Amino acid sequence: MSIPARLVQILVTLLALSCVFYLLLGLMPGDPIDLALTLDPRLTPADVERLRALHGLDRPLWARYLAWAGAVLRGDFGYSRLFAQPVFALVGPALWSSLQLLGAALGLAVLVGVGLGMLAALRPRLSPLVQGLAAIAQAMPGFWLGILLIILFAVTLGMLPAGGVAEAGEPGWRFLVLPVATLGFGHMAAYARHALSAMRGAMTDPWIRSARARGASEGRIALAHALPNAAVPLITLLGLDAGALVSGAVITETLFARPGMGKLIFDAVMGNDYNLALVALLLVAGVTMLGNLAADLAQRALDPRLA
Repeated sequence: MSIPARLVQILVTLLALSCVFYLLLGLMPGDPIDLALTLDPRLTPADVERLRALHGLDRPLWARYLAWAGAVLRGDFGYSRLFAQPVFALVGPALWSSLQLLGAALGLAVLVGVGLGMLAALRPRLSPLVQGLAAIAQAMPGFWLGILLIILFAVTLGMLPAGGVAEAGEPGWRFLVLPVATLGFGHMAAYARHALSAMRGAMTDPWIRSARARGASEGRIALAHALPNAAVPLITLLGLDAGALVSGAVITETLFARPGMGKLIFDAVMGNDYNLALVALLLVAGVTMLGNLAADLAQRALDPRLA
């Protein structure tokens, strides 16, 4: 499928997701006016009806969706009820914070995981150790690992902050170490196991035997010949991992009190902030699908037979 066709497919998928998200949020028990009533019991029934009409909550759900979609097409994404700010003024900094976390976690998972997989493929005696470590990492719940890291490095040793973000003048990397380790550890296991399997298959190919016959070292064979051929399934995993990392970031960002997209979506959904929740969910979905498209393009570049 061509790139323009894939982009059209992404737009159609986002449109369908907007319908689903709006329906699910609209069917949640309670609405912003109900929440306002619990916070201020002095509101009269007339006040409640006026507020419902002001926010369009007295109209059918489909009519409210069409009104919201029309406003979005005009570039009006609305205001956040929880934070009393334009929606895009909130999602911009949150998206940047999440991209920092996800990028660092993905880089750690790929570098360490692929490195361990290659090492186990070149040194078969280490294979049981790498596979055992991968099994432990995949079985360990992320929130439990995060709590253990906080207890060890923040509470007991006092080496790293337990959460939050850096203030002016503080090194930002110190606030990233624990959440990156928490989020990247489980994904590192998947890359280690896939890299081990792919490298084992690539190391038996005919051109690998030809490279050995020419006297090439095992390190050069692994890096220059086997790894590029083993990278195609790893890139597939990388594209599929984008969505899993986002879902894992909800727990990680909540645990470490990081103001990213995961925590923003959680707060918006729990607070029935429809505008903020919809835009944030669609933005995450769009970034995930663009990540999958980038992975497909990288696969085609590595293996022209897939074009």
